[in-house]
Amino acid sequence: MKLTTREVAVFAMLGAIMYASKMIMEIAPNVHLLGTFVIAYTLVYGKKALYPIYVFVLLTGVYAGFATWWIPYLYLWTVLWAVVMILPKNMPKKIRPFVYMTVCAAHGFLYGTLYAPAQAFFFGLNLEGTIAWIVAGLPWDFVHGVSNFFCGMLILPIVRVLRLAENGAANY
Repeated sequence: MKLTTREVAVFAMLGAIMYASKMIMEIAPNVHLLGTFVIAYTLVYGKKALYPIYVFVLLTGVYAGFATWWIPYLYLWTVLWAVVMILPKNMPKKIRPFVYMTVCAAHGFLYGTLYAPAQAFFFGLNLEGTIAWIVAGLPWDFVHGVSNFFCGMLILPIVRVLRLAENGAANY
């Protein structure tokens, strides 16, 4: 996956957009566009979408601290990326928005469960403690999933803008 100079610049900007959007939306806990961006970037850039995703992860660690809470960021977004990568590429146009919104929502609903293995490892939780941690976070995961579903309405418009920018850049 060799990158051009242009791609390095574009992926750095896209990762920074993810980070900035998260900072702007922190006023509303668990409401953000991160899943929306991960899905849109994956649909446009495929494997190379990992670059802006990990620019975001790195920026998050740099500005918020590389602590135990940050470690799950190393895999949480990759799970969503991988799910999108295995979705059929030739889905009927009418169901695409709903599929992408549902995948985005599912990632939000499962966020605490996906985060739990790291919590269990770092804080020595047994199975019961891990389940209790997941259950305690369910109200936040509910907010996360519902907001991801509605934020997911922006996935295809973002994809269109990115593809337009990519096609326009190809002419230079």
